Amino acid sequence: VQLQASGGGLVQAGGSLRLSCAASGRTDGNYAMGWFRQAPGKEREFVATISWSGTNTYYTDSVKGRFTISRDNAKNAVFLQMNSLKPEDTAVYYCAVRTGPYASRSGSYGFWGQGTQVTVSS
Repeated sequence: VQLQASGGGLVQAGGSLRLSCAASGRTDGNYAMGWFRQAPGKEREFVATISWSGTNTYYTDSVKGRFTISRDNAKNAVFLQMNSLKPEDTAVYYCAVRTGPYASRSGSYGFWGQGTQVTVSS
């Protein structure tokens, strides 16, 4: 499975961005998708995840109420709508795929995209 993330950029605090991630290759079977991020000098951290059906989602506390994860299985894509962005959201954002149910542990994801930079200015 190959993942291509896009949609990052530079935005002022309080602004919005929408990240997209398209999966290609062997995408048959049910799989959960997730977003992670890594800020400079910090470890990669979980942001959000969504189940195969899209019914179940889970977010890290710092983005609840501001970010929304969604997916379009017809397009093998996952999205992350980010509103009310803060400077501390600045990071490289990665999408990832895992077979089975949604999860927040990065080690359980077997496929990763290349990352897209999100920079929020104060």
